[in-house]
Amino acid sequence: MNGNEDRGPTKGEPAWHALSPDQALAELDGSVRGLPPAEVERRRRRWGANLLEVAGPLPASKILAAQLRSLIVALLFAAGIGALLVGDAVESASIFFVLAVNVALGFFTELGAQRAMEGLQKLQVRKATVRRDGREQPVEASSLVPGDVIVLDAGAAVPADARILSAADLRTVEAPLTGEPFPVDKSLAAVAEEAPLPDRLSMVYSGTLVASGHGFAVVTATGRHTEVGKISELLRETEIDRTPLERRLDALGRRLVWLTLGVAAAVSVIGVLRGERLWLMVETGIALAIAAVPEGLPVVATVTLAVGMHRMARRRALIRRLPSVETLGSATVVCTDKTGTLTAGKMAVDRILVAGRTVTAAAYGSGPALTIDGREVGIEEVPGLREVLATGVLANRAAVDDRGAVQGDPTETALLAAGRAAGLDRDALLAEAPEIHEVPFSSERMLMATFHRQPDGGVVARVKGAPARLVELSDQVLTRDGEAALDRRRRLEILDANRALAGDGLRILGLARKTLEAGEDPGEDAVCGLTFLGLVAISDPPAPGVAETIAVLHGAGVRTVMLTGDQRATAESVARALGILREGDEVVEGRQLTSSGADELASRVDRTGAFCRVGPEHKLHIVEAFQQRGEIVAMLGDGVNDAPALERADIGVAMGGRGTDVAKEAADLVLADDRFQTIAAALQEGRVIFDNIRKFIFYLFSCNLSEVLVLLLSVVAGLPLPLLPLQILWLNMVTDVFPALALGMEPAEPDVMRRPPRDPQAEILSRRFLVEVAAYGLLLTAVTLGAFLWADRGRGLELDRARTVAFMTLALTQLFHVFNARSRRPVLFGRRLLGNRWVLAAFALTVALQLAVVYLPPLSGLFQTVPLTAADWLLVLPAAVAPLVFGQLAKARRP
Repeated sequence: MNGNEDRGPTKGEPAWHALSPDQALAELDGSVRGLPPAEVERRRRRWGANLLEVAGPLPASKILAAQLRSLIVALLFAAGIGALLVGDAVESASIFFVLAVNVALGFFTELGAQRAMEGLQKLQVRKATVRRDGREQPVEASSLVPGDVIVLDAGAAVPADARILSAADLRTVEAPLTGEPFPVDKSLAAVAEEAPLPDRLSMVYSGTLVASGHGFAVVTATGRHTEVGKISELLRETEIDRTPLERRLDALGRRLVWLTLGVAAAVSVIGVLRGERLWLMVETGIALAIAAVPEGLPVVATVTLAVGMHRMARRRALIRRLPSVETLGSATVVCTDKTGTLTAGKMAVDRILVAGRTVTAAAYGSGPALTIDGREVGIEEVPGLREVLATGVLANRAAVDDRGAVQGDPTETALLAAGRAAGLDRDALLAEAPEIHEVPFSSERMLMATFHRQPDGGVVARVKGAPARLVELSDQVLTRDGEAALDRRRRLEILDANRALAGDGLRILGLARKTLEAGEDPGEDAVCGLTFLGLVAISDPPAPGVAETIAVLHGAGVRTVMLTGDQRATAESVARALGILREGDEVVEGRQLTSSGADELASRVDRTGAFCRVGPEHKLHIVEAFQQRGEIVAMLGDGVNDAPALERADIGVAMGGRGTDVAKEAADLVLADDRFQTIAAALQEGRVIFDNIRKFIFYLFSCNLSEVLVLLLSVVAGLPLPLLPLQILWLNMVTDVFPALALGMEPAEPDVMRRPPRDPQAEILSRRFLVEVAAYGLLLTAVTLGAFLWADRGRGLELDRARTVAFMTLALTQLFHVFNARSRRPVLFGRRLLGNRWVLAAFALTVALQLAVVYLPPLSGLFQTVPLTAADWLLVLPAAVAPLVFGQLAKARRP
């Protein structure tokens, strides 16, 4: 040991996977005997403990302060104070109740979403076995330092990033980092410096699991320097954007501030100038300010989101952050992992090449077990087919459990399942030809073999492995006419077929056999002079319904983009099969992204349908590139490597079953059933929610505008006030809130998934939206003022009765107007009229409350109303129904 303080994991550290074991040890000043205790202590002082630095959650006080900073909240607070000033304690209490509900809901949902970093703690390994001074000893994993030699055993978690020094059948599951659930074969051989993480077979990584085998490795990185530590840093640096709904409601709040102040001031000043009593006009101005603020908006928005959350939960989509319910409906791009999301997440035999024939196998029993050109064939009809399948079943360590399910390595379970589907039972085969010896698979041998005693006393070897390796060890090949010499031409034919199948994104295995000579011992030395039987192509097939779901998303104008750690050929094959890749789309590798700037990447993502060989940083940059183009991005993932992108996306979607805790904590939405189809269902619900939010905002604004205009125009025209301040507050509370809540329950429009996403930059208050609000607001105002003028001037009624006519007309016309707000199509002329029972219930309840204010003496005295006569109702009802009739006829004329 030279004690060089500059050794260890630094920014300019070497590419450990590209070094040989001896080079790695030399670079780390290490030895296969391990480090002496004194050197371990020195390095620990320099590099610190092998622990992740996990940031604590945001303090509750800051979360609460963020909830209170909303402009809508400020307006409601001012409205509550205003209601107190005019002596309406009931209205004031209702406003402050609305405030409390909204702040509490936002606070508790945000509080639960602050734990993405905490999930990383669960990946930290507690114990490790290390070799120090030539002795193996258990230690706390936190005490490991670069240069330590760790022991890797099956079933143990890897405690730090390390370069492999020796390996015997070593395989690890790296799903937390790469997203791929299948075990990875590890080897000593150095790999290319630019190799992406899934291809670094000479390395093991912290937080992954040793699936099988044994080995030793030298620690190259600990704590925050590990790959999982780098993900922790990405999570720490990733900012969570506000949802589109939150941004839109804030923009709405800014407009309402000036509108409210302007209306209140204008009415008060004009009234005083016309000789009205000062205090009455102050009360009226405050009442109008309250009328201009739709205090029902936040609570209705919250309830609508909560209803949408409940609907999504019934469809197995669980929302963790309430405003994200609507965000999903805004999505323009869905970025998704491949394995287990788009694909079934388990291997299945796809094709078998034997004796010059290609046999297609049905995955998971979805049709005839074996076919050639669509024609079902039996196992005995194709020469050599039985031998190929029997070899795959016997050279196998998968097993069938008590429930009949196949358990074991995914590749081996696929072979066993294909054999069972064709009628070959492993137990029956073993009863006929018992296994007497095994040569286990290793990355160096690139094969496994089992030896079986035949009924005649002979021994047959069954071998499976890498096609090129088996071709190298074979001197015969099975043909239609029996065994033939494996000459150069036939070797090239097999290797060409192997390359063609690999180009389709399939995992290829070669299968071979050998009958041992008398006296030849079973073992590794006997695995030569084989007869090559054929090739088996294994796929991770698309999950049922995924292709159809992608087509539905495409019809809804939503792009699906695949992000995977797989090779280009596999990624392209799956993407094309599912309809993700379309004309002109390309497949981009992660290493190409590394050399691309942010602007270049943003310009490129528009024509990219799939990204392969991507790591956590790549996924994060891809999401940011789409967002830079103005897209609303939904990101699906399940691994630790997905967490930064999940947190950065407009809506992060994690898998509830197989997803890691880190992914679920970083996500806004969790798919409880792990099905890609659920994202389309959730997206539909999100669109329905936004439609309903627009409907009740349209309703609230047009109603509130009518209340403002009734008073404003009366004051400007020098008329008596048609409505008193308390009457305005009543209308604003009762006729606004209940019907608006019912609009939040409106079912989906028929074309909800056949129209493109709305412009992500579009505001709720678009020009067309404002024109419609103004048109209906003026219509409601006109019929109310018309009824008031007819009662006051035309019939000469006393002022209290004329005001009651105006009060009831405005209340009922607003209630009838809710049917105009329900859809852009007519709802009175079909089954849709009864499609939302909540609207009918809100209508009945509000009419009952309104009648109580007019006909019950205590309430009528408080609100200064008088009972209406039959003649009064002949004026009120036609006026109240007129806007509904006009609106339904106008909708019927729309193309």
